[in-house]
Amino acid sequence: MSTLTTPFGFASTAAEVAKGIDLTGRRAVVTGASSGLGVETVRVLAGTGASVTLAVRDMAAGERVAKDITASTGNQDVQVAHLDLADPQSVTAFTTAWQGPLHVLVNNAGVMASPEQYTEQGWEWQFATNHLGHFALTTGLHDALAADGNARIVVVSSTGHQQSPIVWDDVNFAFRPYDPWLAYGQSKTANVLFAVEATRRWADENITANALMPGAIYTNLQRHTGGRGSGRVPAELIKTVEQGAATSVLLATSPLLEGIGGRYFVDCNETDIVDRRSGTLHGVARYAVDANNARRLWDLSESLLTQAAE
Repeated sequence: MSTLTTPFGFASTAAEVAKGIDLTGRRAVVTGASSGLGVETVRVLAGTGASVTLAVRDMAAGERVAKDITASTGNQDVQVAHLDLADPQSVTAFTTAWQGPLHVLVNNAGVMASPEQYTEQGWEWQFATNHLGHFALTTGLHDALAADGNARIVVVSSTGHQQSPIVWDDVNFAFRPYDPWLAYGQSKTANVLFAVEATRRWADENITANALMPGAIYTNLQRHTGGRGSGRVPAELIKTVEQGAATSVLLATSPLLEGIGGRYFVDCNETDIVDRRSGTLHGVARYAVDANNARRLWDLSESLLTQAAE
């Protein structure tokens, strides 16, 4: 399997990668679309003519963003719906309410390096929000994704996945001292593994899923880290929001990704598999694309959600 390369790179913007693409008649959902990369992702998807739903916790903020995007793109089909990924009931309400096909799902929302916190179910907050909520959302929308064929799932992960594999015996830090970066890393590994397994399981329905590292961008995601992420990224590697949304939009829209799934992208190109921390923003850990790990995580996720529903 050859590594996929594109004409785009580090400095490309979301608008540039979507130039000339027409998604009229296609429907998209973007989570976490009331701030940061989510806003730009919605703006560019709306600019292609797609019908876009902003899935957000803060409805007031979402409505403001939707109004602005409609004004700037002329697309009148920009909707807002409530979604709290850390609340299984909220996810179920969203998926139950959805009607008709879905062509693009961008799992963009997330939290980074948050203080120790657990959901009502006892799930570690970052794993619950970044992975389990999106897992429940995507599987709940499976029939909608399968309806028309050729649906795409875009999963925003991070180079932070190199901080930790899935710690199978202690996903929720019941025995380990809590570390916000290890928890973040584990959740981001889960994002990549989800893309691998979703692509395998749903191949016959022409559903593909790919994961990505958007780059280092200063957004509200860094609210728990003083606004500057890990603080270890050189200034010349910091992207604008427009650049940061480019890889998500590429995976969601580009003809180059037709039929491609289960891969991990950085700077609009597939990146190499690595066996030790790369020290750069590139590279995907072998454990994060391992098929056995991906199956195991899917089974674990289903089990946790089933237990929560009982």
